[in-house]
Amino acid sequence: MPFISSFYGVIIRMYFNDDERHHTPHFHAVYGEYKASFDFEGNIIAGKFPPKQTKYIVAWADIHKDELVALWSIMQTDGEYFKIKGLE
Repeated sequence: MPFISSFYGVIIRMYFNDDERHHTPHFHAVYGEYKASFDFEGNIIAGKFPPKQTKYIVAWADIHKDELVALWSIMQTDGEYFKIKGLE
């Protein structure tokens, strides 16, 4: 699963052709022992995540929504990907 971004200890990844399990565009986040899948609005669709880091993800997803949509489309069709800037 390609690494696409990181910020404040949160690592963001996105799978190739990953639309069967959640049936919605999403990304995966890891922070320490926490793991969760998020939709592009920053809502948790699977797993658990700390509230503070979830707020960071919501802000990051809002800032980079167009890039997330483009990346999802690219990764579902031809397997290419690009990285997205983290929060600063």
